[in-house]
Amino acid sequence: MARYFENSTTFNFSWDQVARGYWKRYPNPQSTHVLSEDTCSRHVKDGCLYTKRLLTKTNRVPKWGERFFSAKSVKIIEESIVDPEKKILITYTRNLGYTKVMSVVERVEYRPSGAGQTVAKRSAWIDSQVFGFSRAIRAFGVDRFRKNCSQMVNGFNFVLHNMFPRQVPQTVAPMTHTLKEMREAAAAATDRAKANVLSSVNRT
Repeated sequence: MARYFENSTTFNFSWDQVARGYWKRYPNPQSTHVLSEDTCSRHVKDGCLYTKRLLTKTNRVPKWGERFFSAKSVKIIEESIVDPEKKILITYTRNLGYTKVMSVVERVEYRPSGAGQTVAKRSAWIDSQVFGFSRAIRAFGVDRFRKNCSQMVNGFNFVLHNMFPRQVPQTVAPMTHTLKEMREAAAAATDRAKANVLSSVNRT
């Protein structure tokens, strides 16, 4: 039976700032495990921005886990929906490969919370189908996920503070303008990721 984990985080930034900063989370000092990010698809439907991305992350495991995990990296599918009118950003992530050893499915919902604040409600399901070891692997997965959440929050806050160093009152931007900025930020994130990959290839 899958283990369930949930928590919530409040960012001291407006929803518009968080939604724009989301596409620029990497790189940051807490994201050295993120090797690359690439956009698979992106389209606008009924005023919402739908994006699917492929992330590559390192897959460090304890010594005992090496018998189950041989890969040094893991692929992550990230799907997101941005509704600038209702001010809702929802993301879904899941790992590809080794899902029988351990599968992690995460859902995060970002909504406004008071003046100049955004709350992120995170839910995750961690499961394993390794006979005789599933309980231990699930427990390990929950513990690592909890630690990764802390790193993610610290890294995202670092990016947001650099993007918006001073909190000043802002007028509400038109919805079409906000959606356009989000699309441009997402496209810029893809270009940076591709440039980083090419740079790494050229150095090898």
